[in-house]
Amino acid sequence: MNGAAAAAAAAIAQAIKASGAIVRVDPDQFLRILARQEDPLLVMATGGLFRKNYQYLTGYKGFVFFTKSPAALHVPGSAEVVQARTIWIPS
Repeated sequence: MNGAAAAAAAAIAQAIKASGAIVRVDPDQFLRILARQEDPLLVMATGGLFRKNYQYLTGYKGFVFFTKSPAALHVPGSAEVVQARTIWIPS
């Protein structure tokens, strides 16, 4: 991970701590939010014990949006993707 991507991931993590609010949305809605951004930044991880799933986070207008999908999402080509080992979202 390069310095800029690490800084961006740290900024998103700090925003989550500061705001305490994570908005869970369906994958289709998540893609619509990404489409509204000029150069979206998203954090992606894979998870699942018995069934693999793909987890995504992005920040938009002061909110952090999260989605989980059984299949990888086709994100915009302009998106900067930060691959994370895990994404932990409080229940």
